[in-house]
Amino acid sequence: MANNSPALTGNSQPQHQAAAAAAQQQQQCGGGGATKPAVSGKQGNVLPLWGNEKTMNLNPMILTNILSSPYFKVQLYELKTYHEVVDEIYFKVTHVEPWEKGSRKTAGQTGMCGGVRGVGTGGIVSTAFCLLYKLFTLKLTRKQVMGLITHTDSPYIRALGFMYIRYTQPPTDLWDWFESFLDDEEFFIL
Repeated sequence: MANNSPALTGNSQPQHQAAAAAAQQQQQCGGGGATKPAVSGKQGNVLPLWGNEKTMNLNPMILTNILSSPYFKVQLYELKTYHEVVDEIYFKVTHVEPWEKGSRKTAGQTGMCGGVRGVGTGGIVSTAFCLLYKLFTLKLTRKQVMGLITHTDSPYIRALGFMYIRYTQPPTDLWDWFESFLDDEEFFIL
């Protein structure tokens, strides 16, 4: 076994700094496929949560509709594991917009309340957003989030993984999570 002490390697960096630099270089130059983002904040498999730890940084109207939704309160309450929620995403999610199609009353409204975008008037919250918040209640690990964003069975599982990252991870870490997926050509309906 080689001794990697600074004196023997001619390197003035302490061993743990050299190992961290080598790991970062390997991650940047490593082979294809998705690489895990650099660990920041808490170490290991535990993900740090950014922002409000109760609301998941969701719009208050969306969160209120999720929490009062019979789907969230009854059916999703029964799901206790990550794998059960992933199966539910696979079978139930058909789009990733915040509101179910046709459930928002936007007639005669203009601007941000005109149905173009935003959440100005509410409606029936979508299955996707209920499941996104359910994932948040499970406090996913780094490995579980990687499992979502690299899942091969459904683009909606991947989309909810990316949405989970967007709502819960520090803004400074987003590039590390998203970079290797920017050229992804998988298609799905919003």
